[in-house]
Amino acid sequence: MATFTERMGPVLLLWLAVCLSGTWAVDKGNFKTCDQSAFCKRQRAVKPGESPYRALLETMELTNTRLTLQLINDNNKVRLLLELYRLQGNITRVKINELKPLKPRYEVPDVLIREPPTEPLSLLSQDENGVVLSLGAESQRVIISARPFRLDIVEGREVLMSLNSRGLLGFEHLRMRKDTQADPEAENKEGTDPANQAETTTEEEEKVEDGMWEETFKSHTDTKPNGPSAISLDFSLPGVEHVYGIPEHADTLKLKTTDSGDPYRLYNLDVFQYELYNPMALYGAVPVMLAHNVQRTTGIFWLNAAETWVDISSNTAGKTVFGKMLDYVQGSSETPQTDVRWISESGIIDVFLMLGPTPRDVFSQYASLTGTQAFPPLASLGYHQCRWNYNDQEDVRSVDAGFDEHDIPYDFIWLDIEHTDGKRYFTWDPHKFDSPKEMLQGLLDKKRKMVAIVDPHIKVDTNYKIHNEIRSLGFYVKNKDGADYEGWCWPGNAGYPDFTRPDMRAWWASQFAYDQYEGATENLYTWNDMNEPSVFNGPEVTMHKDAMHGSWEHREVHNLYGLYVHMATAQGLLERSGGTERPFVLTRAVFAGSQRYGAVWTGDNAAEWDHLKISIPMCLSLGLVGISFCGADVGGFFKSPSTELLVRWYQTGAYQPFFRAHAHMDTPRREPWLFGPENTALIREVVRQRYTFLPYWYQLFYHAYHTGEPVMRPLWVEYPQDPATFALDDEFLLGRDLLVHPVTEEGARGVTAYLPGKDEAWFDIHTFQKHNGGQNLYIPVTMSSIPVFQRGGSIIPRKLRVRRSSTCMEHDPYTLYVALNNQRTAEGELYIDDGLTFTYEKKEFIHRRFSFIKNVLSSVNLEPDAQFTTKSWVERIVILGASKPSMITLKSADGKENQLEFDFDASMSVLTIRKPGMNAGADWTVTLQ
Repeated sequence: MATFTERMGPVLLLWLAVCLSGTWAVDKGNFKTCDQSAFCKRQRAVKPGESPYRALLETMELTNTRLTLQLINDNNKVRLLLELYRLQGNITRVKINELKPLKPRYEVPDVLIREPPTEPLSLLSQDENGVVLSLGAESQRVIISARPFRLDIVEGREVLMSLNSRGLLGFEHLRMRKDTQADPEAENKEGTDPANQAETTTEEEEKVEDGMWEETFKSHTDTKPNGPSAISLDFSLPGVEHVYGIPEHADTLKLKTTDSGDPYRLYNLDVFQYELYNPMALYGAVPVMLAHNVQRTTGIFWLNAAETWVDISSNTAGKTVFGKMLDYVQGSSETPQTDVRWISESGIIDVFLMLGPTPRDVFSQYASLTGTQAFPPLASLGYHQCRWNYNDQEDVRSVDAGFDEHDIPYDFIWLDIEHTDGKRYFTWDPHKFDSPKEMLQGLLDKKRKMVAIVDPHIKVDTNYKIHNEIRSLGFYVKNKDGADYEGWCWPGNAGYPDFTRPDMRAWWASQFAYDQYEGATENLYTWNDMNEPSVFNGPEVTMHKDAMHGSWEHREVHNLYGLYVHMATAQGLLERSGGTERPFVLTRAVFAGSQRYGAVWTGDNAAEWDHLKISIPMCLSLGLVGISFCGADVGGFFKSPSTELLVRWYQTGAYQPFFRAHAHMDTPRREPWLFGPENTALIREVVRQRYTFLPYWYQLFYHAYHTGEPVMRPLWVEYPQDPATFALDDEFLLGRDLLVHPVTEEGARGVTAYLPGKDEAWFDIHTFQKHNGGQNLYIPVTMSSIPVFQRGGSIIPRKLRVRRSSTCMEHDPYTLYVALNNQRTAEGELYIDDGLTFTYEKKEFIHRRFSFIKNVLSSVNLEPDAQFTTKSWVERIVILGASKPSMITLKSADGKENQLEFDFDASMSVLTIRKPGMNAGADWTVTLQ
């Protein structure tokens, strides 16, 4: 570690000593509990009961697109303004702000892709108790009750969702500090309007609690010049027992109740080797929750970027299956219900209620607000080899050659922070990486690529061009006193660019231009780490909340910082190609909307079996809130995996969207060929499996880009009326058609997979064995086993000629796997474009539908006006669940017919049609007689 630390100061050395020694475990004392977060403690102390808020119906104004209504807190007479919008696509938006705050409260910009289009609201009835509004579709209505204020969304006689039904609406109004003399002129300007006088006339009556105006955690004091500003609102979900989302947490897919512990925390933090199965904050914060039962799926999007806590309670939590049966037998009338309370430190209440009713509807609704997953370059769906750190150019060359020597494909090799000149990003170590273009050209010659890290903390060094320019342009975040904010990170003393500024983001993007980023070439891509932001000597290892982004405190924007870094970096990669090539950028910190800019991984995990298991629900949770391009460090970042764990992790990671091995610098090397020939063969086999499925992965990402549907999804998304799927998180679906149950138990000799759909058939992709759906299937496993099943009724295109990289396979032929359902039909798709550019937006692609019905397999163009050609052809068709034909005839688009050769395995009912030879972009039919 001597060379690694020699340029670092004592504070950083102390941080490293704590992190890199001892038990390799999170120090929970570095991170706040709710009780240690003053605003959370205050709001959580408010118990359910009658709300002090009352709706002033006489203030209601209704236009064609918006309802406004004042609310008053009868305890302190402070007035709020409620705005309600009916949005296109079955979404209701509710905003609550102070009617006349002392100063503007922060409203999150840049996350919504546009101002959401509205639909007409109409008043159905009104009396002194409340108002009823029509939401148009399917007799949906909003009922606003006046005293106390409550908002219900109903459909027919069914309540879908209630707001403030437990009386937990809280809104800490901005106020003058008691020991601060208010400006008398400002007070006089307000006249006698009681709504404007509320803040001054009742201030003395309000209790001042610890942490309202200043808060200390460990050695850090948070000055709070604006005082308390927290907001809170409760949501009740009748009939709901299963809620999901609000990543990022190392926890189960189904969110747990929090009555007996801390709420789930959303506050982007650099958490050293995080602990599993708890609600602590991690690197990402996406304030979106989904609720599901057999009748309906709904969602809540809480648009707030400040520190947020989410409490969940349920009237069925803790009941055993026997207890629930007893309720049923005894005729218990209690309807299951989940109650959720959101608490944020500042900002306003701005919440989108996505009313489904199907899972796909909710995905579409959320995508209409924040956008869809960026369509990635095809190569980024291949395998990525990473380590902290590949030592020098010779090391890179040697590792690259090792993949060829051992016949293992890969697309990207990665460089961590040691490749730079003293942790100065956008540079190269002049001794270890003295000719980066030559190194990159060597990779390009093999049609491979590289990713280099660019972190958002900038070494304070007057000999460093990047630092000098940011400082001279005034682009650094400021501290509360107006000087540049500085903190410790990998380079030692560092400044933090203010990525909330559009001009800063534009400047950052310009640094990726080939004439600015010395050594960069077209096959160099980017990785943003530490962008929570990580500040080693800051409170909770992050930035002080009273640091300033222009006129806004960091507390207002904290969870946006990583999104903005990701946004600016992706823009830089886009601009360097003149807007023609798709970026690939990996980020650690995420927020709502991060899906628009690239991929995410689950951070600094460990080489432990439980960390392998948790990678599944962590990525499933991110996918449910729009972020499909997710993966975990294969093998675990910290510690050293056993060979069994490493092989099992490769087998799991190969079926997760982002497939990258990564390891800490203090762990032994773990390239795939270092564990003996037998394990090398096992890893080679599963990496090659990944490459055979690249056409299917690419098609799934094309659909995710268009629809917002997750690539890797829980079973309940496709089987929403099957309660057996609702809490499953040890298996998952890729699209609709592949079911994966990884082996995640040490020494496992078998796994039990649930195959959904009682009328469905599932085929083992390795043996072609057919299994019926609607059952728990025990599967014996060996070290080579990866339980993966193709759904009967699907057609999946694969490329079986695996080469050294995905680009080398561009023109290779396809094999179609046709898995027949019990009705002996099947359908599937094939999507092809150039894999790199945006020309698909100009209809330069091939999109075909395959269907098998009445013994005829056909290929039809789904986009007749699209223009693209491919050299690839169909070299084989494998039909699972088939009967033996007497003859097979191919009819091509020009009307020509010829007979095809085939083999039939009667024991497995598998028909293999050899060398049909038609172009993958052509119309054709294959008839079985």
